[in-house]
Amino acid sequence: MASTTKLTAHQRAKILARASDVVSKNHIKRVPSWPALVAEHKERIVRVEHPAEFEQAMLDLLENLGMSHTRFYHRSLNRFPAQRCINATYQPYESPEGPRWMFQDVHEGGPAALAGVEPGDLLIAIADREVRPLEIPLLAMGQTNTLTVEKKTGQVRRLTIPVGMPKRGKRPLTEPRITSWSPVADSVGYIKISMFPGIVGIDVARDTDRAVRELDCSRLIVDLRGNCGGGIGGLRLMSYLTPSQLPVGYSVTRRALARGYDKERLPHFDRIPSRKSALFGLALRFAFRDRSIAIFTEGLGPQKFHGRAVLLVNQHTASAAEMTTGFVKENHLATIVGTRTAGQVLGGKVFKVGYGYLLGIPVTNYLTWNGTVLEGNGVEPDESIEVTHDSLIEGRDIQLERAAAIAESM
Repeated sequence: MASTTKLTAHQRAKILARASDVVSKNHIKRVPSWPALVAEHKERIVRVEHPAEFEQAMLDLLENLGMSHTRFYHRSLNRFPAQRCINATYQPYESPEGPRWMFQDVHEGGPAALAGVEPGDLLIAIADREVRPLEIPLLAMGQTNTLTVEKKTGQVRRLTIPVGMPKRGKRPLTEPRITSWSPVADSVGYIKISMFPGIVGIDVARDTDRAVRELDCSRLIVDLRGNCGGGIGGLRLMSYLTPSQLPVGYSVTRRALARGYDKERLPHFDRIPSRKSALFGLALRFAFRDRSIAIFTEGLGPQKFHGRAVLLVNQHTASAAEMTTGFVKENHLATIVGTRTAGQVLGGKVFKVGYGYLLGIPVTNYLTWNGTVLEGNGVEPDESIEVTHDSLIEGRDIQLERAAAIAESM
């Protein structure tokens, strides 16, 4: 949904010039052909009058950068993807009536789950407008959305899903139940983390502590399917998977890349504080530094499930959840089951470019400690298992079933 504000050609040219300058100075990826690309797209961007066409023309230019965390939108925009609005993911499915979006991860306590959406349901329309792949379904924040959904039984229902505005204005985010846990078999525990909210993640770290303590299991399944990431709260989970303090990976800025860096000498983040009162000191420690940082686990000591862990991931596992997956893969800390992760592991920043328009671009890159780039590549599971519509209709989670079988055999 584009802004309804019409601009003059001069105003569009000014926005383009500002956006071009922002990319040139701040984007993590140096693109030598960027000035030529801007010149090539300029005539179309300046000429188009309709706001939607202008925004699409800008997005077509930015697509040449070929990296995630890239957005161009007006500040009046209040429509965002379902993963952040209603805590549900979806994948294309070829139904008898043609391609549809099939709901896949529906997080407990989120707006979609509370409205009755289940994995395997098919999305037919939003606000009575049919939506089919590959058009991305966008939902409105701050109002009630009406979804037409074909249930697994074949029944078609209209669901009303109220979505509030985010608590933090810059973050289009609703939060489901973040952490849930339960035993799935004798001596096998299951922890699901739907996202890692908060920059430091004190709350999710505290929940992870409680889950490990209450499960008290000798085999563990961790479920990060549909986890869109967030802050550094995943560090606590990573720390529980190894007894010692291990390097996880590092983020580097364009400035660090230009002047050179030694990953061993980057500022270390190696502990999530137990109290929010400690955040002030943490802010002082990192606030005035370059955003380049190295991440280390906390060294929590041995756990009964070490060497007997399974990690569930899928194509919607991204950002901080993908950092966790990459760490697990690199250090052989668990058997990874599911599908390849999203390949979206960058640090982004939003810039004002004039007349209410905002440009989001990646400003830091992330590498595992061994130098593996996850952006655009993702992490391949050790056992690849695709979710099928038939299994969801039957009420089965075939990925979790396989994870449980592996855990019990360890």
